[in-house]
Parts: sequence; C-alpha cells; structure tokens
Amino acid sequence: MLTRILTQGPIPRVEIARRTGLSQAAVTKAVAPLIEAGFVTDQPAVPAEADNQLGIGRPVSPLTVIRNSVSVIGLKVTPTALIGVTTDFTAGILTVRHQKLDDTTPDTVIERLTDLAKELIKSAEVTAGPLIGIGVAVSGDVDARRGLVRHSPLMGWRDVAVADLMAKRLKVPVVVTNDVRALTVAEHWFGVGVDADSFAVVTIGSGIGCGLYINGEVVSGAYGVSGELGHLPLAPGELVCTCGRRGCVETVASSDAILTRTRETTGRPRLDLAGAIKLAHEGDEHAREAFDRAGEVIGSALAAMVNLVGPELVVIAGEGVAEYDLYEERMRQAFADHAFGAAGNCRLMLRSHTFDDWARGAAATVIRSYVRGEPPLQR
Repeated sequence: MLTRILTQGPIPRVEIARRTGLSQAAVTKAVAPLIEAGFVTDQPAVPAEADNQLGIGRPVSPLTVIRNSVSVIGLKVTPTALIGVTTDFTAGILTVRHQKLDDTTPDTVIERLTDLAKELIKSAEVTAGPLIGIGVAVSGDVDARRGLVRHSPLMGWRDVAVADLMAKRLKVPVVVTNDVRALTVAEHWFGVGVDADSFAVVTIGSGIGCGLYINGEVVSGAYGVSGELGHLPLAPGELVCTCGRRGCVETVASSDAILTRTRETTGRPRLDLAGAIKLAHEGDEHAREAFDRAGEVIGSALAAMVNLVGPELVVIAGEGVAEYDLYEERMRQAFADHAFGAAGNCRLMLRSHTFDDWARGAAATVIRSYVRGEPPLQR
C-alpha cells in the first residue's frame, strides 16, 4: 500500500481500491497504520468528478506521503570523485556534497565515504526526518544482498565488503548496489517507470551500462549481474576491455575509448575529451570517425537488448550524452538496421543525468528496500 501511495500519490482511496481490487474498507484499514506511523496523510478534500445522474460528486481526500517523515543518504563512487546527497522520502534532493578523489584504494575510499556520510548525517538532522539508511552506488559487478563489490574494473576493486565496512563505522544500515541499477530504481519509482510497463536505462560515459525494468520489477539477475550492455562482444576482437576481455562494446563506445581512438588517428596524444568533441563538431574526419564507430556499436547493442527483452522505452543517460549529437544519427541507423520486427518501435529517449542523479538513485534503492521491509532495512 505504501509503495502505491509513494510512487503514484497523491491518490484517493477509491482509486487505490480500483487499481488493487480491494474494497474501500480494506484500503482504509491498510492505510490506517501508515497514517498513525506518520508516513502518510490526507490532502485537503477536493471535489470528485460527478458519479451519479444528478452530477453530484462526493469530495475526496487524496492520500500522500509525508516527504519529511524520513531522510535518506545516497552516495555515488567514481574513480575521481565522491558525490553525496540527502533526500526525503520521495527521493527529492535536499543537500548535495561533492569531493575529489585522488586515491581509489578500497581502504581510502571507504574512509572518505564514511566521512562524507557523517557530514550528510549532520545536515539531515537539521533539514529532514529520521535517517533510515545509506545507499552506495558503484559501477561493476555488485552483490547487493551481501553489500559486496565483487569486481569494479573502473575502480580497480575486487571483493570489497562496502556495506559491512561502512555499517560498522556508522551504525546505520547500508545498501550497496550497481550504479546503473540504482538509477533504474529511481526511474522506476520516481521517473519514467511510474507510467511505463517496461523500460531500459542505458548509460553512456566512462562505461556503458544498462538497467532493465521488465514484468513489474528491476532485473537483478540470478547472480546479481544483468544488463551488461557494455560487455556484449560486438567490437573488434583485438581491442582489450578494462574488464580483461576482448571485443566488448566499451572498447569502442565509452568516452575513454572514443578519446583513445581520436588521439591515435589525429596524432595528438595529449588531446582531452573536450578537445575531441570540439574537433568532431568542427568536422575533423578522424574525430568524426571515432564517434561514428561508437554510434554504430551502441546502436547494434541497443538492438540486441531490445530484441531479447522487448522494452517499450529506452532512456539514454549518463555523462556521455553531452556528445550525443555526434553519434545519434549512426546509432539510430544501426538500431533500425538490427531491431527485429515490432521491436523497432521501441522509443529511444535522451534524458540528461548528473552525478547528483546517480547518488539520488542510491538513495532510491534504500527507500525501496525500506518500504518493502528488506534487510538490513526493516520498518
């Protein structure tokens, strides 16, 4: 019940009854403890639409979540920075903190994350309700049940027990998840997923990630791995990925791969990504070729994913969307060439995300676990 009010509210009891098949009396009974606990309240009554021949509608009082009833902290880890946010119960961002990161060794990062969390906890005590938990989003293969980062090529980590290490220091429940999956949870509960039957979030940047929402749930996979679009073997086999394998999509389509290719073909070893983008916009054939090649592989990977799981919408996000215009045409053409039948009707939508949004996604995973009563978060 709380999930429905949180993700679809404000919503009248009669509408909850219609969508769930419960009686209005059953809905009222289920909602009562949520109101008593201070999570939910009635909004002021508004006139309902006419519900009889006289055209008289009974006023309704929509149920809505009390935003400041709890607070949540979300942390996003990158090789160069830590991003932290405090949110309310609806994942609305209240405070933001950014810190540079020069050392990615697990001990250093855990210590820095802990300090950042403590800083945000102090701010939450002033701006929001009781803290229910801390979410941490990290790229790579993450065992969310154990709070363990099994392998993060971008961070250079293997078997780092992030949740245990932080929870011991902070005495607060910690939820750790793959960063793209966290972003997908945020879209599922508080974004495009509220009205979509199925969708995918594809992130393009230092890595290529994919989160899937299918059959009413964000897909986690039997072993905690799913949607690894960046590691489909669709690129030339001689290219070695950061994961150690050959021919991964990321070897051609990540921002690092595009920059490496542009440096090689232009003979400018000190060129940065902004310079490569500038050259491509100016029409430099070598820079354009790097982006065209990336677009071709991304489009093919999108088609493979859509052919397999059939989402109605793909949201393209991440820091790599800044240069989206440079590979969009080639990407869409490759997608159209390889999408099978009606799968080609899947909409591709650009949605800009900042690193703050990634941290918000980490907070959203805490909210979801808390509402569902999943360990280590139990209402």
